[in-house]
Amino acid sequence: MGLPASNRRTTTSRGRRLPLVPSVKHEQRWWAEGAVVAGVDEVGRGAWAGPVTYAAVVLPTDRRMYKLRDSKALDPPRREELCARLHGFAETIGIGHASNAEIDELGMSDAIRLAARRAVDALELRPDVLLLDGNWDFLLGYGTTNERIVHGDAYSASIAAASIVAKVTRDNLMAEHDPTFPAYEFASNKGYPSPPHQQALRQHGACQLHRHSWAPIRALDQLELWDDGQWDSWEAEANAEVEVT
Repeated sequence: MGLPASNRRTTTSRGRRLPLVPSVKHEQRWWAEGAVVAGVDEVGRGAWAGPVTYAAVVLPTDRRMYKLRDSKALDPPRREELCARLHGFAETIGIGHASNAEIDELGMSDAIRLAARRAVDALELRPDVLLLDGNWDFLLGYGTTNERIVHGDAYSASIAAASIVAKVTRDNLMAEHDPTFPAYEFASNKGYPSPPHQQALRQHGACQLHRHSWAPIRALDQLELWDDGQWDSWEAEANAEVEVT
């Protein structure tokens, strides 16, 4: 059965058409030179609670994995299924987190660098080449050749695999925290600012998993009032903290 059409992201925000299935075109160029290639991707950058999580995945050069997709094009059961398959299919997988406390201490840019390095360090093979999702080399100076691919999770099978592993890993981690902090419904919103999550923040304030340096949480900590209309400005502020060039 194919992916539901409604879950397929076919164009960018600028109308550029994206492939429905990521390929190994980027990997093959490096494989031909005998390089070990890892795809690297993250999840959790825009959440208000929990860690930012990276995964690094080294795919085999002689086999292909059917139905591999960008994680955002998959529903949760399909992501879980593919993540389980990847753990048996990939040559090696590494996962790295930077906690909400580390995000508060370091800022998001340095937390991203830390989590990504932890993910690549966790690989059982030392990669020669890293395929990075986006246009920022957040692993500059790591000692590898880094190729940046905008919308990499749609174009590169290795990055798509990393996006799935990172998403499932972080989602499961947030769900594990749900019984400890039931008011925030982390099992359903995963720390992102859904309306129930925002309402819980208004009623109960922030918990230990929240990013207290972020503007909406900082406002609550300072007993300031805020409304849903302020979210756009806070999102812009959070994104501005992350280097993108």
